Amino acid sequence: MTAAGRALVAGVVWLFPAAARGQGGQPDSVIYVLTAESRFEVKTGKGGLLGFAGHTHVVRARGVQGRVVYYPTAPESSRVEIVVPADSLEVLTPPDTAEIAKVTQAMRTDVLHVDQYPAIDFVSTAVTRTAEGFQLQGRLTLVGQSRDVMVDMPVDIGRDTLRARGGFSVKQTDFGIKPFKGGPAGTVRVADRVTFSFDAIGVRMPVP
Repeated sequence: MTAAGRALVAGVVWLFPAAARGQGGQPDSVIYVLTAESRFEVKTGKGGLLGFAGHTHVVRARGVQGRVVYYPTAPESSRVEIVVPADSLEVLTPPDTAEIAKVTQAMRTDVLHVDQYPAIDFVSTAVTRTAEGFQLQGRLTLVGQSRDVMVDMPVDIGRDTLRARGGFSVKQTDFGIKPFKGGPAGTVRVADRVTFSFDAIGVRMPVP
């Protein structure tokens, strides 16, 4: 585990020392801390976010933090928390150009206002078991505005690892964001609706 990962684990232990213990010291929940292999992306098609001439585009976060608190005997009590540094979002496709670098900067400063709102947060508020995993009701916080979203989340749970995948779409205007339009002759356009997806990979936190 990296130094950053150890520091995050230590922080979770300090903040939630009783989260993995029931009465009498018996474990009743398992905490999985997200690793650097976790992914958080924004995906669009033609005419969408950072749209160029009908291409499909991917915006990915370089850093993802968070945790999953899983209750094996009461899955509906489980909780998912994901935090994405807003200034870590960068355009991956189409191939990098000077223009895309400009648009990435515009996205961070003019759309996400990362100086005022440094993080994008997702926190589950209700969990329902499904055949493949769970359905989450949650709150997405973007540029200081929070809205409810629904996520179907297939989950693979091992002894020491957990992997959860999910996605949802939102309208930027619901968060008070004016879809971006710019670039040469206005060819860079932001569709109102964008799709978020995540691939959360967690390692089990040792019980202190």
